Amino acid sequence: MKHIIYIITFISLVVTTSCTKGFEDINTNPNAPVSVQPSLLLRQVIYNYGEEMSYEGFVAGDLLAQHRTALDFNLFDRHALKSPQLGGNPWPIFYKNLRDNEIILNQAKTTNAFKVYEGPALILKAYMAAGLTDIFGDVPYFDAFDGINKTVTPVYDTQESIYNNAGGILDNLTRGIEAIENYTDAIVLEGDILFNGDLQAWIRFANALKVKSLIRISSKVDVSEELQALFDADNYIKTNAQNAIFNFTNAAPNSFRLAQLRAGDFNNFVLSETMEDILTGLNDTRIQTLFRPFANTTANEFNGLLNGVDATTTPVTLANFSLAGTTFRENTSTLDANFITAWEVYFAFAEAAEKNFITANAQELYETGVALAFEYWNTELPANYLATEAAFNNPNKTPLEQIITQKWIANVINGYEGWTEYRRTGFPELRSISASLNNNLIPVRMPYPAEEATLNTENYNSAAIKTDNNSINSAVWWSIP
Repeated sequence: MKHIIYIITFISLVVTTSCTKGFEDINTNPNAPVSVQPSLLLRQVIYNYGEEMSYEGFVAGDLLAQHRTALDFNLFDRHALKSPQLGGNPWPIFYKNLRDNEIILNQAKTTNAFKVYEGPALILKAYMAAGLTDIFGDVPYFDAFDGINKTVTPVYDTQESIYNNAGGILDNLTRGIEAIENYTDAIVLEGDILFNGDLQAWIRFANALKVKSLIRISSKVDVSEELQALFDADNYIKTNAQNAIFNFTNAAPNSFRLAQLRAGDFNNFVLSETMEDILTGLNDTRIQTLFRPFANTTANEFNGLLNGVDATTTPVTLANFSLAGTTFRENTSTLDANFITAWEVYFAFAEAAEKNFITANAQELYETGVALAFEYWNTELPANYLATEAAFNNPNKTPLEQIITQKWIANVINGYEGWTEYRRTGFPELRSISASLNNNLIPVRMPYPAEEATLNTENYNSAAIKTDNNSINSAVWWSIP
């Protein structure tokens, strides 16, 4: 799905009152807008969130998931998560875009001409809120995105309430679908770089997000009835043509950010030893798409590096390790900003079937997901791939491990999703890193940023107490026991 993307920068205008009558009129520039059209905001929110989280995925999420390794500037790769360097600070990405999305939602609720934006804005709110709470756990949510009418120091809401309460993730997905189904006017949805204004595609998107959210909380909540209803209704993202994505281009400013940065930044990231072992163990041809042979080989070989190397004591020769593939730098027009895809939905349903949450053929769903994931990454599926090491009923692996491992592979640069799935399931088995700054523990949440302690002190302190002083080893609500 190709869309032309325009980058727009917004300036927030604040109008204050005075005791001088007419002061506002006298001091208002008639040529400066005090509000932004929702079409422009929608385009901006989708693009900014997708671009920022794709970059975060490459430079931070993929390190936590052990898809790739950082050679230098790698405190984050050594699990000093309170020391973000080239990436690793998604908090402002979420709050900036949730704030702007709230403006769209308020416009849709108060202006009839903008009513068409209500459903998509509710769905986007649910999508971004899920990403936020999945990474950090309890976060400011219900009073967090409207500082003018509510508060600039919001309380931290529990992850359970953010998922399950009125106005939370699942409720907003339902209300988003209802808003679209009840919309009867002829005004079209503009600024939509995900689906080009197709409201039925937004409903499929919302249903896919419901599936994802229900699976994510399934260790805490009985989700069987809702998942079965979604599966039976058969109205979710099922093909790569229906994916919630937008394409990057080969030219600035809309190429993938790593293609625009200096070579040294790009060359700082190489194939992880964990990723290498899993891909080569599966004879997975995607290794040739996602990475490139290391420079010192004459046999088209790939070589990964164990995560978390201490660059001050362990010299590393770049030419001995595999860099990211050309799709991340020279040919970014083949790369997408991924919101949710057909393969992710099929893997979620395969897991649901395997756990008897739904009545369906888990193996068929798994194999469809694998085929879609290869297609998504522009790689031909080997003829015997699903009959050998990647087989659903591989005697050396459980079906659940096979499902999650395939989802983990395909989740490259997809924000923090690969790491999140590991935290939820324990699959695939990740390595103890080379020079851990976290007592050889793999983190299970991101820490709240330091500015929260300064700007929202009282509420931050309460949240910090609940997370063992903002520890990255304090599990989120839905985490595995």
